[in-house]
Amino acid sequence: MTDNLVLGAMLFGTVADERLSFEILDRFVDAGGVWIDTANCYAFWEDPSGFGGQSETLLGRWLARRPGMRDRVRISTKVGCEPTEAGRFPETAEGLSAAVIKNGIEGSLRRLGTDRVELYWAHKPDPVTPLEETVGAFGELVAAGTVGRLGCSNYPTWQVERARQLARAAGVAGYTAVQQHHTYLQPRPSTQPSVVHRFGAVSDEVLHYLEHHPEMTLWAYTPLLSGRYTRADKPLHPDYDHAGTTRRLAVLDEIAAETGTNRNQVVLAWLAGGTPAAIPIVGISSVDQLDDAFAGAALELTAEQRERLGSVA
Repeated sequence: MTDNLVLGAMLFGTVADERLSFEILDRFVDAGGVWIDTANCYAFWEDPSGFGGQSETLLGRWLARRPGMRDRVRISTKVGCEPTEAGRFPETAEGLSAAVIKNGIEGSLRRLGTDRVELYWAHKPDPVTPLEETVGAFGELVAAGTVGRLGCSNYPTWQVERARQLARAAGVAGYTAVQQHHTYLQPRPSTQPSVVHRFGAVSDEVLHYLEHHPEMTLWAYTPLLSGRYTRADKPLHPDYDHAGTTRRLAVLDEIAAETGTNRNQVVLAWLAGGTPAAIPIVGISSVDQLDDAFAGAALELTAEQRERLGSVA
């Protein structure tokens, strides 16, 4: 059993059909995987309706056809990004009011066919709803046993800490995880080509905060840049076109050769063994890719290799 790699189910039920999704899910569990990450809005941009829920619905069908499976996996899902009008995201995103959170978890549980989720995320900050209201609504779910833990995704660091302070003051459960985009390559300053959220990318400030709050865990989405480390048909975004990228890729190639692996596996090992450690969320479109990801999460880099990777500017 391994909990240092999360299976991202974002495109299950849309881009990945049921046969392929079930095949990947079965292989993930057979290989010792535990955590599956989804959201109530996945994947509204891929579905003709313009609304999400397809990923959770597919996971619910998979769980229903695998008796006993629900006790072997942990479900992570999110609320806050589902559009309320088709074709108008992000301006009509549902937000994080108490009513939305209540309705959101009820809908997610219904689609998943379960009575609980192990980790429930605020998908992105809500600029309108007071943090006190959001924190209180999430805390009620933990108190009721519907949710095990809470996390926030794409949040600025100050808001993470403010929400945690409010939870402590109110005597309710607070956030114990953050989910942001994190990978080895770095775009040019003041750009964020891999994410659509203003505070979606991990910053040095986020890492510093986590170093001083070891009770918090970091989940890293899009760690492999959607295949761009290894696939010639998927070039890097132009914002990665700078000398630092060339130097970092060269070191990745050196260490991949030394370890008999590839760039993807070295990136996953670098994330999983970092300080603070990150739990990569991998979006998979084949069983072979899944096996490759497990090998990367299990790879142990030497201290010298990690120093080389970290010293490249």
